[in-house]
Amino acid sequence: MSLKVLVVDDSATMRAIVSKTLKMAGLPLEEIHQAANGREGLDVLGSQLVDLVLVDINMPEMNGMEMIERMRATPEFADVPVLVVSTEGSETRVKELREKGAGFIQKPFSPEKLKQAVEQLIGGNDGSNN
Repeated sequence: MSLKVLVVDDSATMRAIVSKTLKMAGLPLEEIHQAANGREGLDVLGSQLVDLVLVDINMPEMNGMEMIERMRATPEFADVPVLVVSTEGSETRVKELREKGAGFIQKPFSPEKLKQAVEQLIGGNDGSNN
């Protein structure tokens, strides 16, 4: 299974780093879409089929928490796996994210850690367990 991924972060540099790290991790990638905030991310979700969303928490216009809440409230996006990629890693925040069905990885991270987090979230990388 090739993954169509959406990377949502207000920093173009961080979007590039996350995209490059996804490629370095050896994940089966088909496409990587990017958005600069939650609002743009929802727009991409509305126009593209996406298998996985990687989203930062702290962004202008619409932050990652708001985006996740809107995704979960929208039937078309409710089941799309979300991995939060953030420097903010308090136990309270991580617990709140998990309650919303999102995974979490703290910046900075290695390709191996990112791959492990993605595989844990989507249940493996070959799609054979569906």
